[in-house]
Amino acid sequence: MRNQVLHGYMIHYRKYRERSYIVHLYSEEFGRIDGILRHTPPPQYQPLRVQASGKSALKNFSHLEILHQPIFFYADAFFAGFYLNEILLRLCPIEEAMPESFVQYHNTLEQLQQLAQHPQPSVFLKQILRQFEYVLLEELGYGLDFSHDAQQQLIQAQQYYQFQLNDGFILSSERHSAALSGTAILSMQNYKKGGDFNAEQLQLLGKLYRQMIAALLGDRPLKSRQLWIQNAQSKTN
Repeated sequence: MRNQVLHGYMIHYRKYRERSYIVHLYSEEFGRIDGILRHTPPPQYQPLRVQASGKSALKNFSHLEILHQPIFFYADAFFAGFYLNEILLRLCPIEEAMPESFVQYHNTLEQLQQLAQHPQPSVFLKQILRQFEYVLLEELGYGLDFSHDAQQQLIQAQQYYQFQLNDGFILSSERHSAALSGTAILSMQNYKKGGDFNAEQLQLLGKLYRQMIAALLGDRPLKSRQLWIQNAQSKTN
């Protein structure tokens, strides 16, 4: 790669030597791409353009240009933005273009700017996060069959299921807090990509995606989720 122009967002950085930083970008052209930047990193959540050179996994970034005015998130929008960047950093393969997820990430950042003015901010936030997760997990190869269980039997509306990442929906002999209703699972067959989820689908995906993402992350839980929960608890104490 030589003087490759990238368009994207910085999702994380850390100090590297005295005056440099290792910067993790989420780019339109190559998905997640890592490199060394020899000056102060740009703010998060702002579209940027940069040149990348190098043959190794760690490129050299130069000629960085911020394309728009600063974006600042507060309260739940702040934690949601942190969450988006963390799952991109943790789940996305290096230098593999993910065009649908990139567009969805861009759209989600724009929607988060509207969160404080929305008449139903809690529902709106769940909606945009589930839509982002839906697109990301599909593009990562974890799209789900909402019509059949792990045994390739049709999902039954009156039954309850457990979900296993490597198997799919497994019929449950009892109903418990993590169980997924067959009715809710089947409702996803009517979902049109890019549209809003109904209340039943939001509840289903909230349970399902939390379990899927936790399984993909392994033993290292999301820091953003922990901080978000701590912040919510501090408000109630």
